Amino acid sequence: MNDKITVIGAREHNLKNITVSFPKNQLVVITGPSGSGKSSLALDILYVEGKRRYMESLSSYARQFLGIPKKPDFDRIDGLCPSIAIEQKTVGSNPRSTVGTITEIYDYFRILFARIGTPHCPSCDVVIEAQSATKIADAITQKFQGHLVTIAAPLAIERKGEFIHELTDLMQKGFYRCIIDGVTHKFNHVDDIANLKLKKTYKHTIDILVDSFTVEDQDSLARLQEAIQRSFGIAQEMCKIMVEGQEPALYSSKRMCLACNIAIPELEPRFFSFNSPVGACTKCHGLGIYNRYDQTHSVMDGYALMMGTHVQTCDQCHGMRLKKDALAVKIDNKNIFQLSDYSIEKLLLFFQNIQLSESQTEISMDLRKEIVSRLQFLSDVGLNYLSLNRTARTLSGGEGQRIRLAKQVGSALSGVLYILDEPSIGLHQRDNDRLILTLQSLKNLGNSVLVVEHDVDTMRIADYLIDMGPAAGIHGGQMTACGTPQEVENNPNSLTGKYLSGVLSIATPAQRRKATKWLELKHARANNLKDVSVKFPLGVFCGISGVSGSGKSSLIFQELIPALERVLSHHKSKMYDADTDLQGVEHLRNLVQIDQSPIGKSSRSNPGTYIGVFDDIRKFFAAVPESRARGYEVGQFSFNRPQGRCYECSGDGVINVSMHFLPDVVMICKVCKGKRYNQETLQILYKGKTIADVLDMTALEALEFFAAHKILAKKLQLLCDVGLDYIKIGQPSTTLSGGESQRIKLVNELAKRDKDTLYILDEPTTGLHSHDIVKLLVVLNRLIAKGNSIIVIEHNIDVLKTADYIIDMGPDGGDKGGTIVAIGTPEQVALTQASYTGQYLKKSL
Repeated sequence: MNDKITVIGAREHNLKNITVSFPKNQLVVITGPSGSGKSSLALDILYVEGKRRYMESLSSYARQFLGIPKKPDFDRIDGLCPSIAIEQKTVGSNPRSTVGTITEIYDYFRILFARIGTPHCPSCDVVIEAQSATKIADAITQKFQGHLVTIAAPLAIERKGEFIHELTDLMQKGFYRCIIDGVTHKFNHVDDIANLKLKKTYKHTIDILVDSFTVEDQDSLARLQEAIQRSFGIAQEMCKIMVEGQEPALYSSKRMCLACNIAIPELEPRFFSFNSPVGACTKCHGLGIYNRYDQTHSVMDGYALMMGTHVQTCDQCHGMRLKKDALAVKIDNKNIFQLSDYSIEKLLLFFQNIQLSESQTEISMDLRKEIVSRLQFLSDVGLNYLSLNRTARTLSGGEGQRIRLAKQVGSALSGVLYILDEPSIGLHQRDNDRLILTLQSLKNLGNSVLVVEHDVDTMRIADYLIDMGPAAGIHGGQMTACGTPQEVENNPNSLTGKYLSGVLSIATPAQRRKATKWLELKHARANNLKDVSVKFPLGVFCGISGVSGSGKSSLIFQELIPALERVLSHHKSKMYDADTDLQGVEHLRNLVQIDQSPIGKSSRSNPGTYIGVFDDIRKFFAAVPESRARGYEVGQFSFNRPQGRCYECSGDGVINVSMHFLPDVVMICKVCKGKRYNQETLQILYKGKTIADVLDMTALEALEFFAAHKILAKKLQLLCDVGLDYIKIGQPSTTLSGGESQRIKLVNELAKRDKDTLYILDEPTTGLHSHDIVKLLVVLNRLIAKGNSIIVIEHNIDVLKTADYIIDMGPDGGDKGGTIVAIGTPEQVALTQASYTGQYLKKSL
């Protein structure tokens, strides 16, 4: 029993009381059509229950802050390990979060620079070395002859306390005057010091003043030199020299540029943190940008900068986020920002060829080893084109997931159940091969790796396969096959097995469409694009391919779309580059882009509201004679309006009861029985159905019910055409999978326009089983048949082989990408030796 994890009686979401067992310490893949229950089993049961059991082992005090999840619906789980989920969700939108901070590599950088960094003068860039008090005194006496010089030895800078003993001791040594928090005091007796009553909790700035000297003869020079050395002695090798008519200068015997009168404070990790006041630029507070209309440059304003209004690069740190003193510290002639701006690949080369002294090498050995191993993990999962400075909010869901995966491999835990939700998203087939090796290394550490995946190559190398189905939604939730990949291939009940064995496949078109009209983009230079000029065919299916980071998204989303929007909407896009030239727009009337963002984050959002059919449905109910007689309007049939919704649950259908340190209890509303509406609204019937009954219909049932209404039926038919016939009209959007959400967005756009529209899709096969991809391709080809054009950014080789034309970016990612490697039909691209996509297409064709 200990060598297996067994789930008995799983009933969460659409799971039909299933029992599943799979081996521990193996790579297990759960597959099946979209919506068949894969994520329900892996994430909603195994991960949530593993997390819940761990949290319940903590004290009741700790549990109240953690929010223990509700126990999933199952009978028993045997052999469950502590679980860690690596999901598709993004890594956050905090403007201070970067790849370096997420992976903690930047934390190691800060320690590295604090321990072996070489400080340079921020003004003249010479290396700053430790100076003796005598050497500093000689320099000062030569420089300030004939001036009135005062020496301040800071006893307490930004330190809390009373300092009575320290002040008394200094008074006995002949220091009679001091500036305490900006006020000058002269002491005649020790009691005067005791009567200061300094606050213990207040951060003071206390300077002990030596008598001022007018430097004009040898005696005063000697006294000045003695005073400077004594001041350095009591001020922990730091003092302030104040010369009449000049700004005070801080002198340090640790690190000092005597030519520029600049001292560098003692190096510590916080000195290199843009999240700490010690290191962050004082103007932009470590954000690198600020609002040009905000005169105070407040910290809170930095978070509002994400909206993108009135933003400019900080003119003090020039976007580098740190103070100039921190940026003046270098390792092998590079500061911390410059290293963080390197790509992962370039950073690995830097640390392999770094030039260090013997002492630096010894001190940094463990740090460099940790940094290199984490960089290598990032490279192994296909992220070698990213830089540590890349902000988290610019990462795709797939990139964020692989960053978290690399971090987990680096932690070297064992005995853990890792659950990954489609880690191959956004990966070229070449990078996917690297990812598979990473998953195997995670398994070899002694972990159980459970992957929800549609990728055929990942399925083939799995130790164990679980195929869910047979279809999706209410038609799924069952285990149709399990065993080794070979056993699943030979199982006649497995839809996945038929695609693995080749019985079913995505067919290559017998004939390719040829473009007669073209859209030409010239001089594209965004990010890593190298002055690219490219022609996009119109009236056909065009695929944009290339390895991760090769410039696909930059070409389409930062160059082509802004340029198109500028012309089509007759106003200048914010992101438009004036040097970019676009020709052939006269062949288009509309532009539609469909990205991977979810359709809604609220349980009140649903497919019906998103595609607009719910508006029509509410109008039908409002037009019923009884509704008119009662004076009901359309708002009566909205669960977001007070007049029609249930007063007890406010239209949610459920009541959430907070239990503090226990998990919240979610109950079906006893008044409306989960129907969301009040009794008056539910008394109105349309064709014998209430508004709640209609919301509970699947798309297929609703299509039959509203068959006579052409506009509404068209949208419902599209839902069925893209394989979402099982989706309920009122199903909360929070329960939809990534693939389901994207196809709903596609349906919403398909229902709007007729012809001469350019559709741009960003990896529409995300979360789709091969059987669902077949349905999707039918819909896309129908669009082209109506006179539209489609551009798809895609990695899936089965989709690319069905394209009429391919533009392959590369040859690699980051600095090594940004060019066009191959163009033409899939057959032509397959013959291009320099194209990684071509190599995989050749095998597939």
